[in-house]
Amino acid sequence: MPRPPASGAWQEGDPPGRRAWVSLPDPLPLEAGGLLPGVRLAYETWGELAPDRSNAVLVLHALTGDSHLAGPAGPGHPTDGWWDALVGPGRPLDTDRWFVVAPNVLGGCQGSTGPASPRPGGGRWGGSFPYLTQRDQVAAEAGLADALGISRWAAVIGGSMGGMRALEWAVSRPERTGSLLVLACPAAASADQIAWGAVQLAAIRSDPGWRGGDYHDAPAGEGPQAGLGLARRVAHVTYRSEAELAARFGGAPQPGEDPWRGGRYQVESYLDHHAAKLVRRFDAGSYVVLTEAMNGHDIGRGRGGVPAALRRVTMPALIAGVDSDRLYPLAQQAALAEQIPGAGRLRVVRSPYGHDGFLVETGQVGALVAELLGSRVPPR
Repeated sequence: MPRPPASGAWQEGDPPGRRAWVSLPDPLPLEAGGLLPGVRLAYETWGELAPDRSNAVLVLHALTGDSHLAGPAGPGHPTDGWWDALVGPGRPLDTDRWFVVAPNVLGGCQGSTGPASPRPGGGRWGGSFPYLTQRDQVAAEAGLADALGISRWAAVIGGSMGGMRALEWAVSRPERTGSLLVLACPAAASADQIAWGAVQLAAIRSDPGWRGGDYHDAPAGEGPQAGLGLARRVAHVTYRSEAELAARFGGAPQPGEDPWRGGRYQVESYLDHHAAKLVRRFDAGSYVVLTEAMNGHDIGRGRGGVPAALRRVTMPALIAGVDSDRLYPLAQQAALAEQIPGAGRLRVVRSPYGHDGFLVETGQVGALVAELLGSRVPPR
């Protein structure tokens, strides 16, 4: 197999696939200070926007996701749609009724402005790309909504990192958020979650190929692929449950390999496989920027604390968690449901798959989406 490129980011000249783009008309003010010029967001849509623009649904991806919510892999799209089973005629995100929009997050690497992107004035952003927060990312997404002529989303839906942004939409722009579904995320990052993120950041930054973040034009195989792969291995352990890993792999060696003589266990091979896949489709700089944003997640910052912030969420809301999630434990979603006035009871996704259950259990998640949208019937 050929060596992977220094970055798996989408690049100008690559096939666009289903993407469209919006450029923000003005530099984006950042929460940490300063302005980010030349912001462009890649996005994909499904269905048709109603004449009164009342049927738009915003769906927000997790850390290593992108705008390709639905559809097959192909030119421009390295993976199948990450919630493909939910989108289409007669499905929970029924494209005969809803206009579904999925952007690639600001700071990402699949078409939106991020570390791999050209910088105004020449060169790439690289290690000079600024620190972002979810509030910055949602501000960019609000610019996308403005460009599409959408003053209010019928629903905002997201899981994990996407749930953090969905929650930020509801708190910072309740007048633009018609309803809300938050899956598998907290009101604020905990010390445990920050610690897991910090280990992944250290893995990338300790790779000699990191070069302070300025590696994007390095030859194939000379970027921080080893560090990004290690970060992915660490993350993937937190995404799955101990019970699932035990049931699938136990302590068995990889067929044909002897761990006592330098070989691998089956679970090691599994982690190697996921690391190898990620380094070919993702960018280490984006992984750093997005992980830092997740570590800084706190819906109550500057708003009088979490309970005060969540009192702004008065629209219909569903809060759900995965019962086997060891990264974002169910207690965190229970606290969200308790403090959000319109949330009602906590919804629980039953799954052996841990945090990834919000992606894997499309039947249960689809039922939540259908419930959220069931009382919001746009014109045909």
